[in-house]
Formats: sequence, structure tokens, C-alpha cells
Amino acid sequence: MEKVKTGLSNSEVEALINKGLVNYKSDVKTKSIGQIIFTNFFTLFNFLNLGLGLAIFLVGEYKNLLFLGVVICNTFISTVQEIRSKLTVDKLSLLNEPKATVIRDGQTKEIDIHAIVLGEIIKLSPGNQICTDSKILAGEVLVNESLITGESEPITKKIGDELLSGSFIVSGHAITETIHVGKDNYTAKISAEAKYIKKINSEIMNFIKKIIKYISIAIVPIGILLFMHQLSLDDNTFNDAVVNTVAALIGMIPEGLVLLTSTVLAISVIRLSKYKVLVQELYCIETLARVDTICLDKTGTLTKGEMEVSSIIPLDMTPMSDITDALGLMSYHMEPDNQTMEAIKKKYARKNDCQVKEIVPFSSQTKWSGISFEQESYIIGAPEIILKDTSKISKELNSYAEDNRVILLVKSNRKLNKTIPRDIKPMALILISDKIRPDAKMTLNYFKEQGVSIKLISGDNPQTVLGVAKKVGLDKLKYVDMSNTDIPIEKLAKNYDIFGRVKPNQKKALILELKKAGHTVAMTGDGVNDVLALKEADCSIAMNSGSDAARNVSQLVLLDSNFASMPKVVGEGRRSINNLQRSSSLFLCKTTYATLLALIFLFLNMAYPFIPIQLTLTSVVTIGIPSFILALEPNNDRINGRILINVLKMSLPTALTIVSNIVIIMILPEIIRLSEMEVSTLAVLLTGFTGFMLLYRISIPFNHLRRILFVSLICIFLFGVIFLRKLFSLTLLTPNLIILAVILLMIAVMLFNMYNLVCDKLTKKIKL
Repeated sequence: MEKVKTGLSNSEVEALINKGLVNYKSDVKTKSIGQIIFTNFFTLFNFLNLGLGLAIFLVGEYKNLLFLGVVICNTFISTVQEIRSKLTVDKLSLLNEPKATVIRDGQTKEIDIHAIVLGEIIKLSPGNQICTDSKILAGEVLVNESLITGESEPITKKIGDELLSGSFIVSGHAITETIHVGKDNYTAKISAEAKYIKKINSEIMNFIKKIIKYISIAIVPIGILLFMHQLSLDDNTFNDAVVNTVAALIGMIPEGLVLLTSTVLAISVIRLSKYKVLVQELYCIETLARVDTICLDKTGTLTKGEMEVSSIIPLDMTPMSDITDALGLMSYHMEPDNQTMEAIKKKYARKNDCQVKEIVPFSSQTKWSGISFEQESYIIGAPEIILKDTSKISKELNSYAEDNRVILLVKSNRKLNKTIPRDIKPMALILISDKIRPDAKMTLNYFKEQGVSIKLISGDNPQTVLGVAKKVGLDKLKYVDMSNTDIPIEKLAKNYDIFGRVKPNQKKALILELKKAGHTVAMTGDGVNDVLALKEADCSIAMNSGSDAARNVSQLVLLDSNFASMPKVVGEGRRSINNLQRSSSLFLCKTTYATLLALIFLFLNMAYPFIPIQLTLTSVVTIGIPSFILALEPNNDRINGRILINVLKMSLPTALTIVSNIVIIMILPEIIRLSEMEVSTLAVLLTGFTGFMLLYRISIPFNHLRRILFVSLICIFLFGVIFLRKLFSLTLLTPNLIILAVILLMIAVMLFNMYNLVCDKLTKKIKL
């Protein structure tokens, strides 16, 4: 067919582009700048704050609008950081963008996949992800459609068959014609992305969603009831009722927590980009920080993936000339669709005119490939798979397998017919070597020190994998040959560390079993045989040098294909999550005590003790400023326990202490004479200092930054209370009021310690 050889002409391509028949992006990996601005500013909590601000404005209490300034600043900072993160990801994604090999004007060239036009002639090879719906014009391929149908078994596609975008080539080669582009592609119709989408496994996201859900349900009815109750009080005017209610409600809203989380994760993306790491799914940073088991593919991860033929061991007295002739024939006529054939082609490719009858391409399922000529057939692949009984060459296998990938070359006088003939004659063992990455040992030592279990999963002989493991410092490892075992998968996953001769569906089964056992599992890979496992892993990491399909299903892509970047990624995840846990405790403390106080004051015939501007003061110095600074601190501590429990352990005792303080303060006017302003001043002082007790607790051990921060915030708070008292509607601190405040502060310290003790005992008893 002439079209297969020449493809489209440049003039035809231009005409099709002018008609709009080009594979433009129908999906957007990141939000546009407009969407980021919209989603950050137009949130439920921002609307609530705006509504509350409008209420304050209408009653003329303008200084109490200061809380809106904090909301706007938080939103602005979050928006700027998210836009920076988006620009960084877009830039890295462009580097990671897959290319298509097309034929135009009779020449083969690589183009961006979004430059493909309708009717484009495309060459497909193993590992390529099919980017447009196409029809096969020449060749035969094994296709995996699991990313779009969920079916993991590969399907053979021949001339005339259609290939769906989103699927990928397992083995074989084909020349195809594009039949759909852009939004007309199959995947564009069923999804916004032409890649597998899985549920995000993120505790921090689930935690935030729960808080938003419960506060959203509670805030409106509580607000209405509290306003009506405050309005019914004899001494309260309409303006007072509005101001008091707004103060109660703005305390309940944890708007800073949502913004802080997105800001911290966005900054993490920017930091990781410096190490050539592309984050394709934001919350995977958290997941990787929690990983306790990491599954590694030997080739391309621990080794460089630069295979070369190191030696040939003749079998059964086979002359070396026959062996090199066979390898030359195979490498000339067969495509280099795997690393073994690439290595052979580098050394033995030679031109010949033998007539080929059949070619069986390599498959990670079968682990062999072969070629049939008029008189004979040659097969190359895993010795255990080809021979079944390797006892005759076991001595040679065992002596070479530890340092090399050992491949068996056999000959047969029969045609293949896609199966290995019975009458085969072993010709030689081909030893393929690969160089170990110089930083592999250091990287694996890091994971061992962090208590992360390491599992090596490979299609190679398990002894070969064991040899590499020893060279990178891993010892006392148990290995198993997955092609020859009857042990149940759950026992294999639990008891073994090295898995050799693994098929793609077995890799997937191992990942699922490890997850079932309660592990948080990361998987690294680079080939099409890793895709099924990468999909199922809690955190999937792909090498940029690998296949399109592996990169597209992975949450992280190492753009320089350097596994040594992994400790930096884990460290960034730990920094983000540990710091977010600390900062979240500050926000949740405010939300908890504000909600409890709002409920209590539904039943007390007293005015709410705060006005909005007073809560702005306490929130800025005990939550806003410290949460942002502490969230960006270096922190490489291991993550222990669940986020919700960790945050509650820190925030609940403080919230209960503040509520107890306020209840005590509200009782005082019944015992001693105190004005409303004095009650309000005491409430602000006790709330601020109790917040500092929590800040002190989460700042231990103090470093230089935390020490300066802590002292500075106390000074700012005292400056506001003493010198800006009119702005914050506070009374003068008389000696009697100071003495009373000190007594109440001592009681607060005792309550704080008591609530912390009770909370610690409860969390130890409850296994969560």
C-alpha cells in the first residue's frame, strides 16, 4: 500500500490542520490560571465570610471587618503558590510529553502527539501508548486495553483491526492510520483524561473533607439559633446580636486550613521540580511519605538499563560461528522490542536475505521470542520457560545467573506456529550484563534506615536479581521463582523479598496482596510489564526513560530516570504531612472551641464574650502566622498514626481548656464585680495564652526559628492587648485585672495538662 510508505504530505497536513482535524488537547492535566483563581476565591467558606462581613458592614461595625483582610491575604497567597505550581508542572509535563513516530512525505519523523492529524500514518512499537483511535494497515501487535476497559489480558490485533486510544502495545509492531482525533477519540468520550484514574488515597484530603462537611452542615442552623438567642437577651441590641453571632461563626470556619494545605502541597511540587521530579497527582506526595513497602524493578531502577552481551557460552559442542550466525539472523529480521534484543542487535546485527516465515515477538507473559525460516527456527528467551527441564544445563545456569541475565538460544527444524516446538536443540547461553547505578546502594540504605521493606520484582532469573541485591547492600533476602511455585500468593508476598520470572499479572497480584495485608505500597517501573502493578500501587513511580504507558499511569515521574531522587521525594512528603499535622491542630483547635462555645451560648442567657476583631487578633498570632511558617519548615520525621487522631490529640485538649476558661470567666460576674469589657478582655487574654500553650507544645524541641517565632508572637499579642486596646475593644489592664488574669492562667495550665493526660490515655487504649 503506497500510503503506508509515503504517509501524508506536508500540504495535506496543513489542510487538515486548517480544517481543525488535528489531535488537539481534549484533556487538561492542570487547571487553567482562571480556574485556579475561581476555585480559590469562590469557595463555600469565602462566601460565608463575605456574608458575615456584609452583616457587620450593614450594622456599621467597620473595624470588625478586619477578619476579611486575613481571609483575602490567605486566599491570595494560596492562589499565587498554586499558579506557580501549575506553571512548574506544565513546564515539566511538556518535557514528559510522549511523541508519536509518523510517516510524512515518505520520511519517518517524531512529532508531538497533539500535532497528529486525521489520517496520519503512525508507527507503533512495544511500550507505546496509543494516542488516537487508529486502524492497523500493516503488522500485528499484542495490545493491552486495561487502562480503558479494566481487562488485563492482552489482545492480538491484526490488519484491519481498530486500536483504541489509551491502550498500549505489549509486543509487536504495526503501522496504523488515525481514524479519530481530539474529542472524537474513544477515551475523550468516556473520560477527561486518556489514562487510568484511580481513587486518591489521601488521609489529609479525607480529613479536610470531613471537617468541611460537618462544619457546612452545622454552621447555618447554629448561626440562626445563636442570632435569635442573642437578640432575645435584654441587654443586647440588634447590632450586638449581629456582631456576637458573626464572632462565633467566623471562629467555626477553618478556611485557612484548606488554603494552607493547597499552598504547602503546591510548594512541595515546586521543590520537587528542582530534582527533576514531575508530580502528576498532588496527594501522592503524602502517600509516598507513608509508604512502608517499596517494590522495585531491578532493570532501570537498581541498574542503568544499558544491556550488553558480555559473553556467550556454547552448549552441546555448538560451533561459535553457528551461534553468531543465528544471532545475526534474528537481530536483523526481528525488531529490538526488548532490552535483550537491543543488546544482541548492537553486537551481531548483519544483513542477509533469508526468507522469513514467521516471527513471534517477545512478550513479558511468554518470556521468549522466535523466528522461523525455510529450513529452521531459532528461539531465544528464559531457559526455564523454553526448556521446562533445565537439569542438563543447571550447572552453567547457576554459575552465571548471579552476575548476568542468562538467555538461552535454541534451534528447531520445525516452524513455530506461535508455540515452542518439542524438538529443540540448545545452542548457547547468552550472558547479558547491566551496570549497577552508583547511587543505588545509598538510596536503598536510606529506605532500610527508615524501616521501609524492600521487595525486588523482576522478570529475570531470581538468582540474577539476588546477585544485584547483594551488590547494592541488600542481604538475608529470600527469593522465589514465580514461574515454578505452588505457594499461595499471600504467603509469597509475606515471606519472600525477591520475586523472579514474574509475569505482569503476578506483579499486580503481589501489589494487591501487600495492600490487603495493610501495607502502604510504592511501586517503581519503566516497562509495559509494570503497568498493571503501577496502577494498583498506592504510589506509582515511573522512570522517564521507560514506556509511554508506564509514565502515563504513574503519579510521579523521575524525569532524569534517577532513582536517587526518591529520598528527596519521601523527605518532601514527610515535611508536608508532618508540618500540616501540626498546623492543622491549630486550626482544628479554633474550630472545635468556637463550635462548642456557640452551642453553649445557645443555652446561656449571656452575651457572646468575643467580637470579630478580637478573634482576629488571637487567630493571627496563635494560628495564622505560626501555621504558615511551621508548615514550611524542614521536617524529616517518620509519619506515625492517623492524621485525624494525631491532630485531635493536639487540638482537643487545648479547645476544651479554652471552653473551660470561658465558662469560668462567664461565672465570675456572679462572684465578683466585672464589666462586660473586662469579661471580654479576660476571654481574649486566656484564649490567646492557651493558644500559645498549644503552640509551645507543637514547637518542642525549639530550634532557632521556632524560638524567635514564639517570642515574637507573644510580643505582638501583648502589644495589641496593651497599646491597641481601643482597636480591639479591650479594657485597661489594672493591677486587680492582671492578678485575676494570672490566677485564671494558672487554672488554665492545670486544665491544659489534665485534658492532655486524659486524651493521651484514651488514644493509647483505643487502637485506631
